[in-house]
Amino acid sequence: MKRTAVALAASALLFPLSACGGSAEAGSGSTVTVTVGYQSKTINTVTAGTLLRSLGYFEKQLNALHDGKTYKVSWQDYATGAPITAQMTAGKIDIGSMGDFPLLINAARGRQLGKPTHLVSVTGYNLKGGLNTVVVPPESKLSSLKDLKGKKVSTSVGSAADGTLVRALQRAGIDPDQGIEKLNQQPAVGASALAAGSTDALSQFVAWPGLLAYQGKAKALYDGAQLDLPTFHGVTAREDFAQQRPAVLKAFLKAQAEATDYLNARPVQAAEKVAKATGLPAEVVYLYNGAHGISTFDPAVKPQLVSALKQDVAVLKAAKLTGDIDVDSFVDDQYVKKALGADYAKQLAATPPAAASEVWPKGATKTRSFTSPAQLLAHVAEHKDDIRAAYVPDATTGTLWFADKAVWVADGKRLLPFVAPETARAFVAGHSGARVITYADALGRAS
Repeated sequence: MKRTAVALAASALLFPLSACGGSAEAGSGSTVTVTVGYQSKTINTVTAGTLLRSLGYFEKQLNALHDGKTYKVSWQDYATGAPITAQMTAGKIDIGSMGDFPLLINAARGRQLGKPTHLVSVTGYNLKGGLNTVVVPPESKLSSLKDLKGKKVSTSVGSAADGTLVRALQRAGIDPDQGIEKLNQQPAVGASALAAGSTDALSQFVAWPGLLAYQGKAKALYDGAQLDLPTFHGVTAREDFAQQRPAVLKAFLKAQAEATDYLNARPVQAAEKVAKATGLPAEVVYLYNGAHGISTFDPAVKPQLVSALKQDVAVLKAAKLTGDIDVDSFVDDQYVKKALGADYAKQLAATPPAAASEVWPKGATKTRSFTSPAQLLAHVAEHKDDIRAAYVPDATTGTLWFADKAVWVADGKRLLPFVAPETARAFVAGHSGARVITYADALGRAS
């Protein structure tokens, strides 16, 4: 099959530094402009982007500096991390947010050009890798990752979703270069290709898989959490900017912490705000960013995330997208430690909330949690016309998914949901008498 050309991948990831114009960090006279690059629809970064911007917390923190300067924030929205990196190394973006694999490219590109950057905080993470999913068309006959051999698969080369695809294929015994025809496409392009039938599968990051499933345009083939490897998004800052304006960076990180607190305390309201700003359905935003969502938001730079970042380097090197990367020198949590103060140790030790089934009733500002998927099904069966969305955690990985899009298994009186058919079949194979059933059947059994 066709091998993805390295030159094509590089050109897609590392935009020319003259591209994507924008105002740089400036400080002539008493006015300072701080430029923040973010990805509005990559909703795992909302506490450093979409939600933060809508709440105005960064501007408030800057106004509270009282250092004789007038601060202006220029928010620049991009679809991926690559153009943010290009603008940062050109000195035109001061602070940016992106996924783990793009962060590594950010580190490599910054060092290569003598414009070093540093990972200064985390936005959202999933310790098992559930932020990335491989999906196929609803009518597809493909039912396992092994079925992708010889097929066309769309992804964004150098992204976390591509990293998930590469690792998953390797575990399935498929050469990620020669075993499939990889299409290097932006998420929106890949989604269109999937709908048009010009690709057999799509491997993408939050929120694309959930969005396509919600819209009935795709179904899950592979849950990234099956890898059991952490994935996350984080905040990167230019080294020169951090050194020249540490108070401004601290203000940003304090504002990010405030936005994180808002999201965790008011997940439904936060989902509605992000939905309004991005055009994404609030139900999809909540799937990832909700109280028991796929993503956990915490600015602390946890050791297990740094460890995962080091493991990611090998994937990028194999794809010839980077050379060696000194992850330890890239990670710099001194600023977020100062911003959070005594709370940092608490945040560092915090763990994700336990998985739970949730129903979002129509017109409600709060969701309702259930101790089991069967209890949720019974509630849905009784209140079908009053349910805005229903969510259940995969019985194996814990990845949250839409109840009506999950693969259901009946094991005696137990009703168990799974994101992907392969994990459901694996469970059935290990439990005598268990079998895959339809969602309608599951509702009927629970009522």
